Amino acid sequence: MMEKMAFLFPGQGSHFVGMSKGLYDQYTIVKQTFEEANDVLGYDLAKLCFEGTLAELSKAKNSQPAILVSSVASFRAYMQELGIVPQFLAGHSLGEYAAFTCAGAIRFPDAVQLLHERGTLTDEVAASGVGAMSIVDGVESRLVEQACQEMVQEGRQVSVSCYNTPNQTAISGDSDAVMELEDRLTEQGGLATPLLASAPFHCSYMQPMADLLLEKLSRLPYGFFKYPVITNRNAEPMAHSEKVANNLALHLTQPVQWERTMQYFKHKGVTLAIEMGPKNVLTNMVKANVEGIEALCYGAKEDRKKIEQILSAYPGLKKHIPTIITRSLAVAVATPNRNWDNEEYQEKVVKSYRKIQGIQDSLEESGAKPTLEQMREALDLLKIILDTKQVPEEEQTHWYNQIIDETGTYYELNEYLAPARLAEKIS
Repeated sequence: MMEKMAFLFPGQGSHFVGMSKGLYDQYTIVKQTFEEANDVLGYDLAKLCFEGTLAELSKAKNSQPAILVSSVASFRAYMQELGIVPQFLAGHSLGEYAAFTCAGAIRFPDAVQLLHERGTLTDEVAASGVGAMSIVDGVESRLVEQACQEMVQEGRQVSVSCYNTPNQTAISGDSDAVMELEDRLTEQGGLATPLLASAPFHCSYMQPMADLLLEKLSRLPYGFFKYPVITNRNAEPMAHSEKVANNLALHLTQPVQWERTMQYFKHKGVTLAIEMGPKNVLTNMVKANVEGIEALCYGAKEDRKKIEQILSAYPGLKKHIPTIITRSLAVAVATPNRNWDNEEYQEKVVKSYRKIQGIQDSLEESGAKPTLEQMREALDLLKIILDTKQVPEEEQTHWYNQIIDETGTYYELNEYLAPARLAEKIS
C-alpha cells in the first residue's frame, strides 16, 4: 500500500553552525535556494550558516530566515530527486512559514524578507526583557495547564504556549511568573529548560508584535495551496490563501497545538512523516506522540537514504516530478477562460497548447529532460494562452512564480517572474 505522507518543518532552536551544509554541497538547487535568499537579504546567508559564530546565527533576524531557507531547500531537493507529493504539511511554530511557502501560499522571496523583519522584531522584544519562555519536560500537559491556571488566579501572567507531546510543553508569559512556574513544576518532577534570549512566543505578551506583523502580512500577495497545511492554532487543515495573514498574526499569541496535529495525522492514516529541516527535531516528537508513523529527516544523510529506499518501492510515481513543460500544460488547462471569441481561442489557445503538448510528447518518447530552449518556448506559449484567455496580470504573476518555484528554475528563468516584461519580449 502506498505511503501516506506528511512533511514537517522545524521552528525555533533548530539552527546550528553547519546547518544544511551537506545538502548544499550535494544539490545545486539547495545552493540556488540560498543564493536566492542572499538576493533578498543583502548578505551571504550560506557563509553565516556554515562559517559564522553561533552567537551571530542565533540572533532572530538571522536564525529565522536561516531556518526557513534550510527547510525550503530541503523540500526543493526532495521534490527534485524524488518528487512524490505529500498529503499534508505542518510547521512547528516558526516552521509554519516554511509550510505555507512550500504549499505555494507565500512566495519564497516574500517569506525570506518577512522572517528577517519578524526576526528583527523578535530581537527587540527579547532585548526589552518583557516576558520569557521555557520548555517543560516530564510533566503531563494537563498538569502544566492546571498550574498555569492557578497562577493566573493569583494575578500572574503565564500560559502554555506549545503542546509538543503528552509530557513536553512550553510556557510563556511574564518573566517572574515563568521562573516561579518552573520552580513549581520542578517540584512535581519536571525539568525546565529556559529559552535564553527568547521572546515569549504564543502568548498575549506578543500582541503588539502581532499587530505590527499583521500590517506586513496584509501587504503580501498570496497564492493557491498545492497541499493543505495543518495549522498550529487549531490542528486543522487550511487551504485558502485569504486566511494566511490573519492566521500567522494570531499564531504569535495562541499556543502551538502540535500534539493534536500528530493525532490528526494518525487519524488520517499518515504512515510516513518527513522532516524538511537540517537535523532531527520534530521526528522525535512524532515518535513521542503517536505509534505507527515512521519519522525521518531529509536533511540527515542516513535518514535520506532510508527515505529513498522506502519510496523506491513506488517508481511509477517519479514521473510526477514537475517540469516547466508539464506545469505549463497544467496551468493552461486550470485557468478559466474569459474570452468568448471562438476563432481567436482556437488560433491562439488551442494551437499554443498543442505545441506545448508536442514538446512533452517528444520528451516522453526520447526519455530526455527539457532543454532551456524548450522551457522558454513553453513559457512563451503559456503567456499567449493566458493573455488570450484574459487572465489578469496579477494571476499570471502568481502562476509563473509557482511554476518556476516548483521546478527549481529560478536562476535559469527568473525573467519570467514579471509577465508584463514578458509581454514586451514576445510582442
